[in-house]
Amino acid sequence: MTTKRSGFRQRLRQWKVPALLVNKYVFTLFVFGVWMTFFDQNNFMRQYRRIAELNAVKSKTAYYESETAKAKKQLQALQNDQKALERFAREKYYMKKPNEDVFVIIDK
Repeated sequence: MTTKRSGFRQRLRQWKVPALLVNKYVFTLFVFGVWMTFFDQNNFMRQYRRIAELNAVKSKTAYYESETAKAKKQLQALQNDQKALERFAREKYYMKKPNEDVFVIIDK
């Protein structure tokens, strides 16, 4: 049995395989690493992309939560303050009183 193994190792040496890969544990770890990097359904590259996508979604969530808080504050002000409601109507919808003229100035 030792002659088969020694013959196998000699053939590996002829093929110029690094001595580190002859060790069965290192070889198994190497094969596992290659498999996880390229062939597995949840390989490292796909996991990296998913983590990046998750971070992007988290930042969008934070942005929309802050915008929702601003909108709620504005809604509260519009419901409670008549002057704020009038100002909102004038700025957003260009409404005016019957005896007024409205001039819209656009900055470029």
